[in-house]
Amino acid sequence: MLDFLKGPVSAAQEFFQLTGRALQNIARRPHYWDDVFLQMDTIGVGSLPIVVMTGFFSGAVMALQMSRALAQYGQVGKTGTLVSITLVRELGPVLTALVVAGRNSSGIASELGSMKVTEQIDAMRALGTDPIQKLVTPRLIATAVMLPLLTIISDFVGMFGGYVIAYFYLKLMTTQYWSTVWRALVWNDVAQGLLKPFVFAFIISLIGCYYGLRTTGGTQGVGRATTQAVVAASVLIFVLTFFLTKIFVWLAGT
Repeated sequence: MLDFLKGPVSAAQEFFQLTGRALQNIARRPHYWDDVFLQMDTIGVGSLPIVVMTGFFSGAVMALQMSRALAQYGQVGKTGTLVSITLVRELGPVLTALVVAGRNSSGIASELGSMKVTEQIDAMRALGTDPIQKLVTPRLIATAVMLPLLTIISDFVGMFGGYVIAYFYLKLMTTQYWSTVWRALVWNDVAQGLLKPFVFAFIISLIGCYYGLRTTGGTQGVGRATTQAVVAASVLIFVLTFFLTKIFVWLAGT
């Protein structure tokens, strides 16, 4: 039993050590701002098309499904309310994080894994450069900045997707839809919608870096690390969204 637990406990310890060092490096010099901006472009701008597409169709599907349920009670006009609340509180942050994790956790793991198996990281250490300061911290900062911004864009595009369905399919007036969308949101919803992607950003970046830096076994190991990074990041996103939602529900009830 104890032998079975050695692996997970050791992995958790290494992950938290990596997290602590990456966070400490934010306040330490040197700061590789060129790498931060490069990662912002790769993670943020590069993910924008797929985030926009996912957000639009999520809002459209939600409007279609919600309108069917609301039609039974004669409340089709409340479609915008449900679309906005669901997107801002839950679906927007979670779907955006999953899309970014699938694209960038795998990319980070494969990039760092390739550097590990080709001994570039060892050469970096030999030259006196901290690999975590150079490779991990810029990706952490870039993801923490860009993921909330991507979530905001995804939420708005999703609301627009719901509007397209509401206007052309449900025959709702433009002012009726958008007024219900904005009135439904309170500061608690906005706080959830911004805090969740900020927390998810740590998971996406650090999980990718963790599996990339511990890659072994050549090119086959790089593929294995990429798969493990995506799976671990996706599972942790769902786990964390449950606990974060539980906290916000408790705060709203107090």
